[in-house]
Amino acid sequence: MKRLNAPPEQSLSAVNAANQSVAQSTAMALADATDNLRNLNTLSTTAIGTALSQLLETGDTKYMDIIDQAQKVVSHGAENFGTVGEKIASVLYDRTSQ
Repeated sequence: MKRLNAPPEQSLSAVNAANQSVAQSTAMALADATDNLRNLNTLSTTAIGTALSQLLETGDTKYMDIIDQAQKVVSHGAENFGTVGEKIASVLYDRTSQ
């Protein structure tokens, strides 16, 4: 019978601490990537809205370039988020398969 309140075996204590540290670090990295994506979307949406307003007001097509660039920022941000997510998944998978 296993005691529930028993301390972990000494041989596993360092491994458990390392696993917890890796899990916490990857969770923080994913949270940072999420914040980054949210911020990029907010900035890009604001830029698009402002440029669209100016385009409608002036008819100057230079604002289309701003809209295109802002949309590219969103696309690159989403790609970066996907890359970070893949790296995090890889790290977690490698840790659990050891």
